[in-house]
Amino acid sequence: MINAEGVPFELRSRFPYFISLMNDERKAMDEALRKLVLPQLHALGFKGSLPHFRRLASDGLDVLTFQFDRHGGGFVIEVARCSQEGFTTTWGKTIPSNKVTTWDLPSSWRHRIQPLSGSGTDSWFRFENGNVREAAVAVLGQIPRIEIWFQSEQQPVVSTDRPKATISGTS
Repeated sequence: MINAEGVPFELRSRFPYFISLMNDERKAMDEALRKLVLPQLHALGFKGSLPHFRRLASDGLDVLTFQFDRHGGGFVIEVARCSQEGFTTTWGKTIPSNKVTTWDLPSSWRHRIQPLSGSGTDSWFRFENGNVREAAVAVLGQIPRIEIWFQSEQQPVVSTDRPKATISGTS
């Protein structure tokens, strides 16, 4: 069973200090992002609150999500673009533009922003040992890279139009 913070109860009872430390670090990181990064995102036209943000662009909807390490101490930023109307899944569920997140979109549409190259969580923004301000400042340094990605990325083309039937011998 999992509590409201996403921590299994059996872990909380067996490792209360670790769980408390993890929650305190995450709260401090959220606060540092709110103070340092969110004003910059809002100045660029993004709306929303941690961890999901959206910005209407002339050719689509820019979506940005802070994805936190489930084990604590780190995060990456995922960016994606979809239609201004939102996104319709392959099974027909429509997600409106004010609700769509990067997690709703196909992985091929998403791009990961992280301070170091690599595929493991070691290359993520890390905030263990109280390095929350340093991690937030590192995000600020990546904002130009995020903007470049959005400027260069074209909205994925998803056609829902079916070819029109034609009758042989007519034009």
